[in-house]
Amino acid sequence: MSADEYADLVAVGGNVLTFDARDGRASGLAVRAGRLMTVGTDEEVLAYAGPGTRVLSLAGRTVLPGINDSHLHAAWLGAVWPDTLISENGLSAHEGRLLADEESRRAAILRAGQVCASLGITSYTEPGLGPGEDDGETGCFSQAVLDTYAKLAEEGELRARVTALRLFGVLDGPSTLEDVAAGLGALVPRSDSAWLNVAGLKIFADGIPPMRSAWTCHPYTEGGHGSLLVAGADDAGREHNLRTMIRLAHQAGLQVGVHATGDRTVEAFLDTVAELPDAAAGRHYVIHGDLVNPAQIARMGSLGMGLTTQPVIAVATADWVAGALGAEVAGAAWPLAELLSSGVRFTLSSDGPVTTPDWRVQVAAACTLLGERAPRPGLMYRLLRCYTTAPAAQDGAESWKGSLEMGKVADFCVLERDPLEVTPAELPQVAVDATVVGGRVVHMREGVALD
Repeated sequence: MSADEYADLVAVGGNVLTFDARDGRASGLAVRAGRLMTVGTDEEVLAYAGPGTRVLSLAGRTVLPGINDSHLHAAWLGAVWPDTLISENGLSAHEGRLLADEESRRAAILRAGQVCASLGITSYTEPGLGPGEDDGETGCFSQAVLDTYAKLAEEGELRARVTALRLFGVLDGPSTLEDVAAGLGALVPRSDSAWLNVAGLKIFADGIPPMRSAWTCHPYTEGGHGSLLVAGADDAGREHNLRTMIRLAHQAGLQVGVHATGDRTVEAFLDTVAELPDAAAGRHYVIHGDLVNPAQIARMGSLGMGLTTQPVIAVATADWVAGALGAEVAGAAWPLAELLSSGVRFTLSSDGPVTTPDWRVQVAAACTLLGERAPRPGLMYRLLRCYTTAPAAQDGAESWKGSLEMGKVADFCVLERDPLEVTPAELPQVAVDATVVGGRVVHMREGVALD
């Protein structure tokens, strides 16, 4: 080999879960210029090692593709960390403007990057940044935040790859058809799409069941069915405006993520997508989907749609949903088993800092919802796909990230133990020893030496 054919980094002596189509395993991998040269045996990998190659000795540790959190408010997370809205101590919130200037925005995004790196997160979706929140209370969701992301991407300062959705209404609040139509024609920051991809639009279609603001077919215990947040004179007018927003975004070639917790809201979204030409190409998806039902799941799969949900929120709010809609409705909410066995592009996420960004806690909570306490390697593997390959497909990036295969980006995390061999309760204690993004080591746990 000539010097320019050697790997920049190799990792050997491990248990590499590739998450490729064959569910393959290997013991090592080699990286050059941020891409995987090969994934295979130690002998195959070491063939690419030269005098300047960095060699990581995994010593039996397990390697996963980098974690991709498909719904993470990272600027907000960086502003409040280590606090979260939902925690073991109940509910907490920070009042007042958290990000007021460029310095605070940069600091929050960079701090979130450090948190993500420590957790093995190499990609995330920032779901809702734009002018609708320019006067927002916290300052965490404005157009200025998106502009700061673009600057950090250009400077090479991001530690994780970011997919962003634009927001032309108020966070957890109303939006108008006029604002969305005008916003779709606005310019977005230019950047390297491998690091910052402004993929589409987020619409807050409704609220949440505990607040009686989800639009649902089921009556609330006090009466009423909630309503859409989209502006309009009545239910029919609001639905018309929501459907028009979705159509306009699709026509513009944008992905649409709709915050839809009520089954009636989900139905309106599905009905709209079913009428779109080449609907599957949009990779549109439901955000949260608390009350999605089996018939809707089947339709979503046939339409090439996705759904991202947050297991910790589901566990934490189950009693509140029961109080709002009754035990029967609450018992059918968050149908993870049906989603896992469907053709839906199903992802798990944190909604951080609403809950912890720790994917290990989220996966353990998913097992709780599924009634699983013992080690179930097959189930654990499927749940980990919801944090790796499925989010890559949601990002439209499955050809270059999400699994560990030759030619794809070298994004991976190193765990001290094999997550397929532990109980759900043990998973949160499995340490993340290292995180690599684009072949660059962005995190090494204190006290760990792999060189």
